[in-house]
Amino acid sequence: MSRVCFGFEVHQPFRLDHQFDPEAGRRNKNLREVYFTAKNRDLLERVVQKCYVPATEIVLENLDQGFCCSFSLSGTLIEQLEAWGKDALDLFQQVASHHNTELLAQTYYHSLASLFTEKGEFEEQIRQHMHLMQDTFGVTPRVFENTEFIFNTTVASVAKKLGFAGVYAEGVERVLGWRSPNYLYSCQGIKVLMRNYRLSDDIAFRFSNRQWEHYPLTADTFASWLAATPGDCIHLFMDYETFGEHHWHESGIMEFLRWLPHEIALKDTQCILPSQALEQDPRDELNIAETISWADQEKDASAWLGNCQQLAAFREVERAGRLVRDREVWRYLQASDHFHYMASKSGSCEEVHSYFRQEGPFKSFADYMRVLSDFEERSASLARMRGAVLGLRCLPPEKAFHFFSAYGYTGYSAYSLDDFAMQLEVVPKDSLQFHVERGDFVRWVADVIGDHHLAESLKKYHLPHELFDAVDKRRKYLWNRLK
Repeated sequence: MSRVCFGFEVHQPFRLDHQFDPEAGRRNKNLREVYFTAKNRDLLERVVQKCYVPATEIVLENLDQGFCCSFSLSGTLIEQLEAWGKDALDLFQQVASHHNTELLAQTYYHSLASLFTEKGEFEEQIRQHMHLMQDTFGVTPRVFENTEFIFNTTVASVAKKLGFAGVYAEGVERVLGWRSPNYLYSCQGIKVLMRNYRLSDDIAFRFSNRQWEHYPLTADTFASWLAATPGDCIHLFMDYETFGEHHWHESGIMEFLRWLPHEIALKDTQCILPSQALEQDPRDELNIAETISWADQEKDASAWLGNCQQLAAFREVERAGRLVRDREVWRYLQASDHFHYMASKSGSCEEVHSYFRQEGPFKSFADYMRVLSDFEERSASLARMRGAVLGLRCLPPEKAFHFFSAYGYTGYSAYSLDDFAMQLEVVPKDSLQFHVERGDFVRWVADVIGDHHLAESLKKYHLPHELFDAVDKRRKYLWNRLK
């Protein structure tokens, strides 16, 4: 008998207000109102109507007939449902109380904290999510699913440390090699459930594609594929919004969901829960040193950290943890969605990113940096070491230092003093000489960063290593003042 394990990712971020104006919002002390769009409510209510309510009603019916599945619900989703979607939250609570359902743990803010250098923030957000699952649903999850299936040996180690029985990962061929995703593995001493992305994506991405050779996909056909697939257990995992939002009701996706459990049972295939899939012994030990995920064709971290803007934004929000006092807003800004919107890819990957974002990649980046910069400036006004926070704050694109040469823009930009030091090590020497001769570094440090002490120091130096040493020494001094 074949076995299949269904999992659904349910998440909504607090999206930024792309009309954010630092001056207009200066008097408002409620930073959630200042930085995050009021459209979040409209978007949540639309998804509730199109997906969460109708899909969950179908799931509840099927659970009573023996269907099993798991849900991974982000903390930001629960917050929005509590405010604007209580009917859907009530349905999720009914699902959570059913013996054929299992809730998974994730990061509360659906964040990229697992990619931070220090893992304390990552662990804290998992604990926050665990408390939320207990408070809201009376459940303590046993299985962990990291944001967007981001996984490596470090994630496995953290999951093990926090006491989980198992963790989900993407069934990526380059890490599995000859192995199949349809078996149980282990990594760093914890059991690993591997998603069968090909079968998962037949529903999540290809269901409405009229050019697909298997269109239209029926429940009977898909159940036959599952029954014919070898392995101990097939793990299917997808965004819950697949049902009614990504694929509209008119596509037939709801009827597919309604009848799939029935057809699976007819094909002598058993639905099980993730914890049940963990009951057997692992087939092999995996060493996944590289970071993998379920995103894009690359299935790595490039969906969020694939271009210079994404990397700059990520570095700055990580550093912001030492500069800001409002931890909640800081954590909202760590959500993977913000970085997903900044991606600049091509082909089918770009189509996916474009589907989710409201603005283009560069505007998404610029708006994000304006918010983060304003957030840090506001934090400086409350900080004991106000000057140090201001000196280390990040900057939006219009205030960043963009490195030029006599031939034009070099492609390098610095969005903070830390970033400036890093860029000084890699920027072409002719660009450095170009700016030294014009006095650009001194003016930028004095007028934009506001650090006149460093500006005076830079007047003395002309060689690349001298410039770097001066900036590096100053930034380390400022960070030490914040300890």
